[in-house]
Amino acid sequence: MPRPTDEEIRHAREIRAAAIKKGGLPQGKADLTLSEALVLGLLKQGVSVFYTVFGHGSTEVGEVLRIYHEAGLVRVYGLRSEIEASHAASALRWITGEKAAVVTSIGPGALQALAASIMPASDGLGVYYLFGDETTEDEGYNMQQIPRHEQSGFLKLMSAMGRAYSLHTPLALASALQAGAVIVDHPCKPAPFYLLMPMNTQAAWLEGFNLDELPEAVTVTSAAAAGDYQSAVEAIRCAKRVLVKAGGGAVGAGEELTTLLELTRGVLVHTPIATGCIPYSHPANMGVGGSKGSLCGNFAMENADLLIAVGTRAVCQSDGSRTGYPLVKQVININPDPEDALHYHHTLALTGDAASTLRLLNQALAQEPVNPDNAWRTQCTEQKNQWLVLKEVRRQVPTLHDDYWQREVLTQPAAIMTALDWAKANAVVSIFDAGDVQANGFQIVEDEARGLTFTETGASYMGFAVSALLATGTASKPFYGLAFTGDGSFTMSPQVLIDGAEHGVASFAD
Repeated sequence: MPRPTDEEIRHAREIRAAAIKKGGLPQGKADLTLSEALVLGLLKQGVSVFYTVFGHGSTEVGEVLRIYHEAGLVRVYGLRSEIEASHAASALRWITGEKAAVVTSIGPGALQALAASIMPASDGLGVYYLFGDETTEDEGYNMQQIPRHEQSGFLKLMSAMGRAYSLHTPLALASALQAGAVIVDHPCKPAPFYLLMPMNTQAAWLEGFNLDELPEAVTVTSAAAAGDYQSAVEAIRCAKRVLVKAGGGAVGAGEELTTLLELTRGVLVHTPIATGCIPYSHPANMGVGGSKGSLCGNFAMENADLLIAVGTRAVCQSDGSRTGYPLVKQVININPDPEDALHYHHTLALTGDAASTLRLLNQALAQEPVNPDNAWRTQCTEQKNQWLVLKEVRRQVPTLHDDYWQREVLTQPAAIMTALDWAKANAVVSIFDAGDVQANGFQIVEDEARGLTFTETGASYMGFAVSALLATGTASKPFYGLAFTGDGSFTMSPQVLIDGAEHGVASFAD
């Protein structure tokens, strides 16, 4: 069967899109291009939001998305910066759980998005990246590519950041999307997935392609660790000053963390991205610790003799490059990733899901209650009270004389406190950018629940917060967000001011 004309292909796409809108995704065999099969495959995995900066390297995919967008099957947002697109997709997944794809052209555009993808890679967020790429025919240098006589230059480059796949062979689409599903929906360590789209294969004609081969989203869940819980109980029994360090993997285990703290009379210190894992008002919550930690958080880290690490990668700012616990003699590390679970020496690793593993540990502790030293909690509470007084002083003295302006100016902590109070009163999500604003922010934040504050500490990517606001108006269920950003970070993403106005960033002026 000869390949249809471009007009016939366009008409077939419109008919198929209308049928999908009416009756759902098609099954069985179909005649279509690789690009349309790719979009159908992403739809099958629940990806219907596309943040795009199109160019000559992605026109074929762009044409499919145009037709599907007009049919109401996907939402396509044309943006002015690939970095902004990446941050918006990451924020959408982080704040709402909704999956998205970033689409760029060839060469520099892909590199822009690749640079920004270090943010979801560091914070554990599953995002699809669709990059235009050089042709597979090796006809010589391709403009905007790495200028070397070598194949798959960008595939090698993307593979250094994470899992990458090239649609060099059109019929490998199902394998490519299966690899992507495992990465973006990984049960404990989701990450970006880079799908390279050679310019000549995007329009490849797939006759009789079996749509049933396209994989669905991954729904695997992590289980509790099969570990030595008795040894963990004995270690806790022998300790006098128990510290629980909660990272991003512990955010959904608030009830289990609270029970553990009561059984051990320990205290909790959390990483910046775990704000709200248990209420800040809980007497055992000492807030953040590390190189930019609070008085009480750092006191707990410096004086604990047993560390229970839960769902944390223990990055340098969080644990002082393994020097943040000078008196700890034993570590119990709960993490689904074996490498992260064995980060410290003298570790009893419980490799499994945080909440499920904590439940088993709590059951073991309840059967053999420990006799903790209540003085430890009291000492830490005294430090927390001092920290609260220090913050209140900053609130009561909101201005200081500035030599440059030669007048009283509002201090950064006071400005952040005022904005946080407003955000809390109006159910607004607070999003912090990298820099000193971020550091002051996660020291000040007092969240009583998760999902109120998001601070990009994984890669400290400047410009994230402002770009993240784009997700407020492009989400399936729009929400309000407030970006906390310094002048340096703000000026790195001015494009979002234009794109936000165009695509409807949620605002109180609506």
